[in-house]
Amino acid sequence: MNLKKQDEGFTFAETVIVLIIILILVAGVAISAMKFVDKAKITSAKSQIEVYKFALQSYYLDCGIYPSKEQGLKALFEKPILYPIPENWDGPYIDREVQKDPWGNEFEYSDTTTNGLPFSIVSYGADGKSGGEGNNEDICSWK
Repeated sequence: MNLKKQDEGFTFAETVIVLIIILILVAGVAISAMKFVDKAKITSAKSQIEVYKFALQSYYLDCGIYPSKEQGLKALFEKPILYPIPENWDGPYIDREVQKDPWGNEFEYSDTTTNGLPFSIVSYGADGKSGGEGNNEDICSWK
């Protein structure tokens, strides 16, 4: 008896189905990974604000005042040249120049606040605008 041996292997349809399944799994992993990246950015922004808060307290102890809004957070790294120029500046109070928030926006610093605190630092989140929810939520030094 002579049996004809059929070609063994995957058909085109089977190969396409396997590729579709792999793409669906990869998309699911990518979506899950993006959630972790978003959480990491929020945590990073909070950490940066904490570093600036600590540096501002050190600045105040040396100079007796907080930097003005015009001097901004830059006064933590370089001695201000704008009024009021602090005589006892003993910085830098941070180890590198002021960085942008994790979304590439500037932190907003103010030396006048409505809540009675001596300063405020805000990151406006992913959208760079005041307000929002989730990734667009503001991250504030007083929260």
